[in-house]
Amino acid sequence: VQLQASGGGLVQPGGSLRLSCAASRSIFSINAVGWYRQAQGKQRELVAGVSRGGITNYADFVKGRFTITRDNAKNTVDLQMNSLKPEDTAVYYCNAVYQMTTYWGQGTQVTVSS
Repeated sequence: VQLQASGGGLVQPGGSLRLSCAASRSIFSINAVGWYRQAQGKQRELVAGVSRGGITNYADFVKGRFTITRDNAKNTVDLQMNSLKPEDTAVYYCNAVYQMTTYWGQGTQVTVSS
């Protein structure tokens, strides 16, 4: 499974960004797709994920601000990020689990700064 992440950029605190993860096979055939992030000097952490059955999960630090969705038409898993904070600054990675193998896309930089 090949993953292509896009949508990062520079945004002011309180702003919004939408990340998109395009997969090389149907997203509905993939066991789970998630977004992770890694801030400078910190470990990579789960932000949000969605299972093949449509069940979503979120890290506590993004609940109520971020939403993960699947776009059937575009075959993407998107992460809508609202009310962004400076501490959301990180490289965001798309992740997929398919047939007991984990795949990673390249990261996309999100910078929240005034």
